[in-house]
Amino acid sequence: MNRPKRIVVLGSTGSIGISTLDVIESLPGRLEVFGLSAHSKVKELLEQAKKHKAKFIAVSDAESAAKIGLSELPQGCQLLSGADAVIKLVQMAEVDMVVSAIVGAAGIVGTWAALEAGKPVGLANKETLVVAGPLVMELARKKGVAILPIDSEHSAIFQAMQSGPKESITKIVLTGSGGPFRGKKTFELEQVTVEEALKHPTWQMGPKISIDSATLMNKALEVIEARWLFDLDASQIEVILHPESMIHSFVEFADGSVMAQASPPDMRLPIQYALTYPERVPGPTRKLDWQSLKAWHFEQPDLETFPALKIGLEVARMGGTCGAILNAANEVAVDRFLKGELAFLDIAKAARTALDHHNFSPTPSLADLFQCDRWARQEIIRWTSKKNQTAQAQ
Repeated sequence: MNRPKRIVVLGSTGSIGISTLDVIESLPGRLEVFGLSAHSKVKELLEQAKKHKAKFIAVSDAESAAKIGLSELPQGCQLLSGADAVIKLVQMAEVDMVVSAIVGAAGIVGTWAALEAGKPVGLANKETLVVAGPLVMELARKKGVAILPIDSEHSAIFQAMQSGPKESITKIVLTGSGGPFRGKKTFELEQVTVEEALKHPTWQMGPKISIDSATLMNKALEVIEARWLFDLDASQIEVILHPESMIHSFVEFADGSVMAQASPPDMRLPIQYALTYPERVPGPTRKLDWQSLKAWHFEQPDLETFPALKIGLEVARMGGTCGAILNAANEVAVDRFLKGELAFLDIAKAARTALDHHNFSPTPSLADLFQCDRWARQEIIRWTSKKNQTAQAQ
């Protein structure tokens, strides 16, 4: 390709989106912004569009889009609005690659549309594969396009897997920092505040992912994502805690060799690798300082104190509708926790409740999965309301 690769960033105003734009800006001549999307943060989106000379912006919330005056649009930039704005954007012929960085199940639509249009996808939205992994991977195979992982752990696995044939892989091991409550016991987490849960020791992230990291639900979702992305059996996936967050995952091969990818914790590196794959070029991230390294530590996760991870391992084994139910229930429970309506320990309980009460199907259609998503959200809203009413009555 004699010109820069034209990138669409879905969810550009979030933490991954901002990091993606930083990478693109650092590699002029190789990468350029074609389009950006946001749900409702129009002020930030317009600033990004002006800075990065975007040709299109997509605002999915029509009410927010209606507030944008024509005079506010940067020169040469067009506005797409409404529920189908993202679909229109990713399907444009000029687009070379789509970065899917919308948080939650809302990101599935854009990822699916990009794959349908034959665009390679840099996937930061793990919910796409948690909810609809088999269907999404089959669509990518059918269209002959790549899904390149942007999660640091999945990028590490993707890189390490290239050390040998897939059939020689015996297991993969996802690393995790353990979040802000690593080493705590259940009784110590009964009064956790939102502020405490948001203080991640390693990564700077948005509120939803920060809470998921505190409950270890983020690691649970990553296990499910890895199961489908790399076409592995759930029994081949393990998790180990690594508080320094320098080694991002391991791949073990049949001969006993273990390959790992290590780097300072910076999301811009896996983003850059996805955007420039298979090339490796200098970028904005710092390298490991081998002179200052002392020790790296590892420990087993506590599945009793952090049941979300145990639930995720079960869902990875079950497949079917379980991923959609888990994801939707968790999204609502996290939102309610952030609003002060649920306790921290209730988040995993909400997920368990929805999974235990749903009608399992092993081979759902995409429409079935969206129906599961809607049901689980309503179920947790009802469960939360009933729980709070009971508490008030006591």
